Amino acid sequence: MKILLHICCAGCSIYPIKILRKRDFNVTGFFYNHNIHPYTECLKRKKTLEDYAKIIDLRVIWQKGYNLEQFLQSVVFREADRCTYCYHDRLKAAAHIAKRGKFDFFTSTLLYSKFQNHEKIKEIGISMGKSVGVPFFYNDFRNGWKEGIKESKELNLYRQQYCGCIFSEKERFYKE
Repeated sequence: MKILLHICCAGCSIYPIKILRKRDFNVTGFFYNHNIHPYTECLKRKKTLEDYAKIIDLRVIWQKGYNLEQFLQSVVFREADRCTYCYHDRLKAAAHIAKRGKFDFFTSTLLYSKFQNHEKIKEIGISMGKSVGVPFFYNDFRNGWKEGIKESKELNLYRQQYCGCIFSEKERFYKE
């Protein structure tokens, strides 16, 4: 069966791809991250995923453009709830690509991170799947957190220190 995996970065994709392939899924990646700031960070994540995809023979569909403005306009005055918009935007894009590509399922590497709201991702994913007509595949990949980090270090992959948006960058690095 074919599954589309939204990928936020190479490091977060290691364990989910391994698990999905063990379950006999034919995995295709989907890099869609208009929220990543600054643009040079987005490029680092993209380049790292390109390199990793070659190593593991992973086909990846790449986002068109870089629409940071839409992300910022959508979360302004809702910064505290920005993740809900971000999950919705990425899962919606993945669901539509999955529909167009006749995938059996779609899912996201967001489910690998212990820093993300899994219940919210699951809720949005299931809802989006029903609305678009491609089921969302929920799997809690967090139990592979340490394994993914270890392997990313062994492969010397670029590993970012924040989720990706300008607000998460501030939360990570700005200390009063």
